[in-house]
Amino acid sequence: MASPYLCPNCKSNRTRFNLIEQNPKSVKLDPQTGMVVQEYDQSSLEPFHISYKGPQIKVQCGACGLIEDEVVFVKRAELGR
Repeated sequence: MASPYLCPNCKSNRTRFNLIEQNPKSVKLDPQTGMVVQEYDQSSLEPFHISYKGPQIKVQCGACGLIEDEVVFVKRAELGR
């Protein structure tokens, strides 16, 4: 997070943001009830269970509420200089 941000939606906010840390939890659900049957750690996933590969941080604009990947806010700041 050493780069400046600019909201790509409202195009004015450069200072107020919410950083959302994503902590994925791999689970197996019962198809009938939706209850968690089993929780996995990343080293014990089943062969057909893909591990989470998304961003660790999402950013929400504190002015308009837009939620996007951090790179979207960084790229908009680079273009908006």
